[in-house]
Amino acid sequence: MAHLPKWMNKNILLISFSALFADLGYQAVQAIFPIYLVITLSSNGFYFGIANAIAFGGGALLAYIAGILGSTHSRKWLAVIGSVFILLMPLVGITVNPFLAIALFALGWWARNFRVPPRRAMLTDASNKDDIGKAFGFLHALDIGGGMLSILSVLLLLGIGFHQNQVLLLAAIPISISIILLAMTKDIRKKQKNAAAKTPKERKDARINRNSFNGIIIATAVYGFSYYSLGFPILTITQSSNIMLGIGSYALYLGVSAVIGYFIGSMKGLNKIKTLGYLGYAISGVGTIMLSIGYYLHSSLPIYYFGIALMGFGFGVVETMEPTIISLVRKTIKLDEGMGALQGSRSVGLFCANLIMGVLYLVSPADSYLYAAIVSFAATAIVLYSGREFSM
Repeated sequence: MAHLPKWMNKNILLISFSALFADLGYQAVQAIFPIYLVITLSSNGFYFGIANAIAFGGGALLAYIAGILGSTHSRKWLAVIGSVFILLMPLVGITVNPFLAIALFALGWWARNFRVPPRRAMLTDASNKDDIGKAFGFLHALDIGGGMLSILSVLLLLGIGFHQNQVLLLAAIPISISIILLAMTKDIRKKQKNAAAKTPKERKDARINRNSFNGIIIATAVYGFSYYSLGFPILTITQSSNIMLGIGSYALYLGVSAVIGYFIGSMKGLNKIKTLGYLGYAISGVGTIMLSIGYYLHSSLPIYYFGIALMGFGFGVVETMEPTIISLVRKTIKLDEGMGALQGSRSVGLFCANLIMGVLYLVSPADSYLYAAIVSFAATAIVLYSGREFSM
């Protein structure tokens, strides 16, 4: 560890590599699940939308509860408990009943959401203020990088003859490694000063922080309304081309997201609100428009892949900038509750997005993607307006 940067301490490494192995497992389930549910189990896109709505809707409540519990209980063990129940997701591979498959997927995703707020709070308290962006960028890079490796592994295993059920069950191995790494962390908790603002400048800063926090939470929820499961593009490409190209698009998305998240987190002097708005939400919207155009042009694969790359770019920015901004307003907002509200608001939007996408997808995939793009641009406007005075 002597050659590592000072900010990259043991806790940050354990948390980040735990995230890598977790994604190495459950992202394989997420990639195969839409194909397994819709094609193998003879369901349809609407039920896939229902599955994601249940997963994300319940996850919103669990994330908020985890944020509240994290203020008074061990963040480490809250995160470990959530991680243990993620092991329900690979069990999708042992069922041939669509409704049981949906239940296992949803319960595992609820546990995943429960784990996120305490893990983000742990990472914040393991970091110095000046290095928080780097820490979250590193976490995102390993988190999503693990997902990309997961998809490549899925493609390899399917390519050499493994059945979908076998690949799903194998996902339990890296998830178990993730749990062990997370259990090895130290539950560091910095004291948070919430003294009342006294001077005019302190009162002004508190107001700006509160407005920025509220704007992020609202914009996150609105962005969630646009952030459908990538299972929909996987289905679109699979049905127009083949399963390998469909799952391969997910690897592209995750790879771009991992690289962008790391570099955005490492860059100094960025206006974080504008970066989140323009390079996060807006770029995601442009990427989604490309999917709509690709469908209108009758399955133009390069356009699909370009759109998915843009979506990955936007997601990398969002996943790095949102928690970074929340951590910087911690003098005004309780850290654990702020992280819980962030994850919960995203999940509320995701609940509605996947229901709406499921319905619109049955009517026209192109229209469903167009809807999502419009909502992404609305989130851009909200965050830019509410955070216009935020200068960190």
